[in-house]
Amino acid sequence: MYRILTKRQLNPTVTMMDIYAPLVAQKAQAGQFIILRVDEDGERIPLTVAGFDREAGTVKIIFQIVGGTTMRLNEKNEGEYISDFVGPLGCATRTEGLKKVCIVGGGVGCAIALPVAQKLHAQGAIVHSIIGFRNKDLLILEDEFKACSDKLTIMTDDGSYGRQGVVTVPLKEAISGGEQYDEVITIGPLIMMKFVVATTKPFNVPTVVSMNPIMIDGTGMCGGCRLTVGGKTKFACVDGPDFNGSEVDFDEAMARSSMYAEFEKRERENFCNLFKKEVE
Repeated sequence: MYRILTKRQLNPTVTMMDIYAPLVAQKAQAGQFIILRVDEDGERIPLTVAGFDREAGTVKIIFQIVGGTTMRLNEKNEGEYISDFVGPLGCATRTEGLKKVCIVGGGVGCAIALPVAQKLHAQGAIVHSIIGFRNKDLLILEDEFKACSDKLTIMTDDGSYGRQGVVTVPLKEAISGGEQYDEVITIGPLIMMKFVVATTKPFNVPTVVSMNPIMIDGTGMCGGCRLTVGGKTKFACVDGPDFNGSEVDFDEAMARSSMYAEFEKRERENFCNLFKKEVE
């Protein structure tokens, strides 16, 4: 059992927790993930390591409340426990040798992008961060990005905070204006990452994307997280989650990611109905 030491709502649909998991904390790196079960009868879900404290033995997770399992997880409070917390899994994000990087995050993907930006900053790299949200109410981690970015640009779809527009606009402006990045690292919705890659490709800027497809066991055995990268089948859990963005078949990945949308909707509705009955 793994104890929840802290819990904080970052916005109406995103929650941050610090979990006491000392063995995981000792080995975790930016870009890796864990798989948890809320209880013994729960499903396994992957969540990116959003931070860690090796001395305290804690691992930070940030999750969006989208289905039955994340709703159950969000019902847990400080001092309570979750059943399983396995990791770290996947490959750490490669940051060695990078001197100037642009981090592009979208929505809850910013939780994945932040530890990468923090690691690069700690290594002495110049970090430009561009983070995008639908509106001001959904903004997360602004202060944390400010602390590790030499330049931070915030975009909102409706213009309610920062600049109005999508993240590819300031990215293209920066590259067109002469910024020379060793690499662009983008993490967020698939459609966003697809267009970030389309923006950087004409300028021949290496671009890394973090993929989060359907995942079950996290060890490469089930094949659920398969992707087509460079015309070959790759597994996000063991070959990734980071890949060369110009080689990823985003259309296939988006089609696969929507396979269980109706199931997730039903689970969310079932949980809401169950919770309502318990309250009554």
